[in-house]
Amino acid sequence: MLSGRRLDLLDPSPLDIEVEDIAHGLARVARWNGQTRGAHAFSVAEHSVVVEQIVGILYPKLPVKWRLAALLHDSSEYVIGDMISPFKAALGVNYRAFEDRLEGAVHIRFGLPPKTPVEVKRKIKRADRICAHLEATQIAGFSEKESRQFFGPVPPEIDISIAPLPPRKAQALFLERFNTLLEEFDGAKGKKAA
Repeated sequence: MLSGRRLDLLDPSPLDIEVEDIAHGLARVARWNGQTRGAHAFSVAEHSVVVEQIVGILYPKLPVKWRLAALLHDSSEYVIGDMISPFKAALGVNYRAFEDRLEGAVHIRFGLPPKTPVEVKRKIKRADRICAHLEATQIAGFSEKESRQFFGPVPPEIDISIAPLPPRKAQALFLERFNTLLEEFDGAKGKKAA
C-alpha cells in the first residue's frame, strides 16, 4: 500500500489497514468498469459516500456505527477492485468469503464488529441498489424502466444527482465523510462509557 503497509490478502490484519489507503484505492476504482458518461469515472469512493447518504435518508435513527459500516460497505474493493456479482459467482471460488475476511479486518480496524448484523446489511444493500439505479439512469445509459427492472424503484425522498468527480476530489470526499462519521462514532462510544 502507499502508506507502506503490507496487506496479506488471504489473512488480512486490521493493523495493516489505513483509511488513507482505502480512500486512495476506492477513488481510483471505477463503477460500471468506467462505462459511464462524463469526464471522469464514477468511483467506488464516491459511490460509497452516496450509499451512506441514502442510508441516512432512509433510516435516520440508525446508529452512527452502522452509517460508518455503510460508508465502508465496498471497502474490500480498495485492493481487489469492483466486479459485478454474476462474474464473482462465475469465478468458482468463494469470493464472498474472501471479501468478508477483508471487510471484517477493516471493521475491526475502525472499531466496528467484524460482521454486520443481517438487518443492517439488508438496509445497506437496499441503499446500494438505489444508488445503482441512480447511477444506471444518470450516467450509465439505462432507461428508467431498465433501472427499475434491475435495481428496483427509487423512493421519492431520494433526490440525489450523480456527478463523477476526479479521483483526488472523490478521495477527499470519502476521507471527509469517514472522519466525520468516525468522530461521531467515537463520541457515541464515549457517552456510553461515561
